[in-house]
Amino acid sequence: MPITTLAPFASAGGTVLNPVWQLTGLPKGEAPLTEFAPAMLDGEAILTLRTQASYGVLTHNWQGPAPEFLSWRWQLAQGLVGADIKTKTGDDAALKVCVMFDQPVADIPFLQRAALRLARTATGQNLPSATLCYLWDSRYPAGTGGPNPYTARVRFMVINGQETATGQWVSQRRRIADDFELLFGQESKTMPPITAIAIGADSDNTQGNSLGYLSQLRWLP
Repeated sequence: MPITTLAPFASAGGTVLNPVWQLTGLPKGEAPLTEFAPAMLDGEAILTLRTQASYGVLTHNWQGPAPEFLSWRWQLAQGLVGADIKTKTGDDAALKVCVMFDQPVADIPFLQRAALRLARTATGQNLPSATLCYLWDSRYPAGTGGPNPYTARVRFMVINGQETATGQWVSQRRRIADDFELLFGQESKTMPPITAIAIGADSDNTQGNSLGYLSQLRWLP
């Protein structure tokens, strides 16, 4: 299978985000939107992610089987000093790439299943039953992982942490099935279908500012 680009971040010759990426914020506009802007850096087309006490997610819906690996390059220019992804008050991330799954509801523990149904009803959205988020975090080291403090249907994995210097490009290549097994394997024995890829940055809880860059987000066989 050839390398497959998920989507360009900008339309050809322009600076407008490609329409296949959908920008969403918090319900009822509870925080300003994070700024996602196509740009050029060192001669390369990139996406700039800038937070100012803000929240935002870019989502790319995916249909059909996904290749084995997800790959990208990213750089943290300014991290969130006050963030703590293990607490509700500190649950912010300057850079994250997330994979959403259509996990069978029957695999989900009863209380979490009930909470998911309530959340879907309250928001009117078909919220994903499982989400895995890769983070660049300024507090915890790489290898730190666990449930999001708001919902265990979202689980995080720090793959660049306090040991990684800011201001440098880092390449990542992740075998999604392995990481799903690590964080959700006690619930589902096989990886369910992928429904979306998301890019996010937020600082609404800590009221901080951050700056990061992302490029070459793509599937690899």
